[in-house]
Amino acid sequence: MNKAELIDSMADGANLSKADAKRALDAFLDATGGALKKGDKVALVGFGTFSVSKRAARKGRNPQTGKEINIAAKNVVKFKAGSELSNKVK
Repeated sequence: MNKAELIDSMADGANLSKADAKRALDAFLDATGGALKKGDKVALVGFGTFSVSKRAARKGRNPQTGKEINIAAKNVVKFKAGSELSNKVK
């Protein structure tokens, strides 16, 4: 499912116009991104939890040349599915 299909599904499920569903989805994405940027967790009971984790700097190898390279430290987004979502997928 892509973003346009998700907007269509949200509009049908919540009896909204597609424009309203798009604004709601965009607001959710902005709010979630802002919270994660500040280092907060976003927990949606039954759906899951988005969080930020720090990945340490490390050494790696260029697969084409075999030369060792330095990979910088960075923050990565993690998602842990909630129990209701996990049960729906089973």
